This record gives sequence, C-alpha cells and structure tokens, in this order.
Amino acid sequence: MKEIRKVTEKIIQTLAERDQTVTFAESCTGGRIAAEFTAVSGASAVLHGSAVTYSNEIKHQWLGVEQNVLEQFGAVSEACVSQMLEGILNMADADCAIAVSGIAGPTGGTPTKPVGTVYIGVQTPELKEIHHCLFQGDREAVQTQSVHFGIEKLAQMLKI
Repeated sequence: MKEIRKVTEKIIQTLAERDQTVTFAESCTGGRIAAEFTAVSGASAVLHGSAVTYSNEIKHQWLGVEQNVLEQFGAVSEACVSQMLEGILNMADADCAIAVSGIAGPTGGTPTKPVGTVYIGVQTPELKEIHHCLFQGDREAVQTQSVHFGIEKLAQMLKI
C-alpha cells in the first residue's frame, strides 16, 4: 500500500510539473484507481474526473464503445479497453488515462476468459499500451493487482 502511494504521489507531482492531467475509465476496479489518486493531497491539480463504467450500456453511452466491439469481443477485451481510453480522454479532455476492464470473480469466468483476466490500457500524449493480464487470487486481490499494475505502467510510460 505504501509503495503504490509513493508511485501515485510521484505521478501527481510529475503531471503537475508538466501541466498535464489524468483520468480513468474503470470497470472491474470500481473506482479504486481514482481513490488511490484522490487519497493524495494535490490530486485536484491533475485529476478533474473519472468514470466507473461497469455495464456495457454505460461503456457505450458514456465512452462511445461501439456495440459491435462489445458483441464481437466483449467488454473484457483489448478492443473495448482501447475505445474506453479514447472515450474517457475525450470526455475528460485529459492528457493521460488508465482504462480497466476484467473479470474479478469469483463468478463470470469462462474457459477463454477465466477469473483474473483483465485488460489494462494506459495512454499518455506519446504512448498507448494495452496489456492482457491474468491475475491470481480472490476478487479483492485481482482488483488490487489491477490497480497497482495500471498505476505502475502509467509511471513507467511517463518515465518517472
């Protein structure tokens, strides 16, 4: 917990120095990434808003995830997370974003997408990466690993 807080503080400090902003589109993490940021004093300088887009309908309505992407690939897919990134960056008019969609469990898994399958997208003005992760553990462990992975990837991409 302490380690990820320090990384989050460094991201906030760096973005503030660069006069850049960050936003999040979260599904299986339910706002936990935003909570990590808002726990740090000074976050309001770089975080103007975030969205918990849990249902497919809200992913479509709020973020513009195309219906055919949801039908063909599902919400837990690279294609969906890519469109979640685009949608939240546009909606929040931000420079950087993290988007997460996955199956935290204990139910919802399938043979092709077992519990712990999470797609995490991170975008900065220079880079866009989407990672297919398979985390282990219970629901809370999957959520925590997803939050930490996303925050750590953003720090790496910002070169801090």
